Amino acid sequence: MADSIMSKAATMEIPINSNGDTGTLPEDDSLEQDLQQVMVSGPNLNETSIVSGGYGGPAGGIIPTSSIKGPAVRFNPEYLDRRRAHAPGPGSSNNNTGNSTEEVSRGVAVEKLDSVKKWGINTYKCTKQMFSERFGRGSRTVDLELEAQIDVLRETKNKYENILRLATALISHFQSMVQTQQALGDSFTELSQKSPELQDEFGYNAETQKLLCRNGEALLSAINFFVSSIDTLVNKTMEDTLMTIKLYENTRLEFDAYRSDLEELSLSPRDAAAMVRIEMAQHDYQIHRDKYERLRSDVTIKLKFLEENKVKVMHKQLLLFHNAISAYFAGNQEQLEQTLIQFNVKLKPPGSDKPSWLEEQ
Repeated sequence: MADSIMSKAATMEIPINSNGDTGTLPEDDSLEQDLQQVMVSGPNLNETSIVSGGYGGPAGGIIPTSSIKGPAVRFNPEYLDRRRAHAPGPGSSNNNTGNSTEEVSRGVAVEKLDSVKKWGINTYKCTKQMFSERFGRGSRTVDLELEAQIDVLRETKNKYENILRLATALISHFQSMVQTQQALGDSFTELSQKSPELQDEFGYNAETQKLLCRNGEALLSAINFFVSSIDTLVNKTMEDTLMTIKLYENTRLEFDAYRSDLEELSLSPRDAAAMVRIEMAQHDYQIHRDKYERLRSDVTIKLKFLEENKVKVMHKQLLLFHNAISAYFAGNQEQLEQTLIQFNVKLKPPGSDKPSWLEEQ
């Protein structure tokens, strides 16, 4: 029965219209019923044949399958329907990738929006607190002892900066004098060779100017070392402490802003929504209070170490400056050299501050 149906289906004509499209097959109720019966009953593959060749091939191309062992395979149309329903579409993997990318982008955007929102709220509260303090309507947290130490540090830094400017100016002027003495000694040496009648006098003055020039270079090395140490103390050590103080002052302003906010909420009517806001304000207040206490402790410790370091550094540098100046103007070359050795000051050779010919190009 199956052979007759398949042969009948194979020999049917498929009409083609003028455009190359397939025409509509005429309805054949008997053929449709036979096909449904074959699909339901399902022929046993052990009773079928495999044709190795095209339609109308020789009989030798037919291979009987009765010798193949295995279970009977039947066609189940419901299985195909289920496979088609669960089969992924051609763009399913791309869609999944696109969805995951969109989710990541959305998460990043939400985080940025939350951070901007928190920054805006914090800025508003701090600005409000700052104007309230300036116009005398708000209160601020004050540590009198710490504030006094901070004021002393700022005043000390200004005075040390003035010393630094004056010492730098002294180096500039004294270096010009040393260069003038060197040029004057060279002129005396030249004239002593060209004036036999004044050779001794020019020679004495040339030696004196050269000695003053050497001592002046030693003094310049000591003053440069003094200025370098003061510059490190003022522009690095003190500046680092002042940066910590600035962070402390900003944290103090934030702490007072959230403290004022909590005080205002505590005075408002106590309903359910107000209690939630008070609880959140209490949480923010505690966070900023801990941060304020931590930075206040950091500032106190840094001020203590800065004072100890300042005394130690200035004791050494002031002693160096005094001994070098005294030895130079006393004309004690030996004491001046001993002072440089004592404080590990390296004597710069003449002209070391001038740029090389390659740097000038």
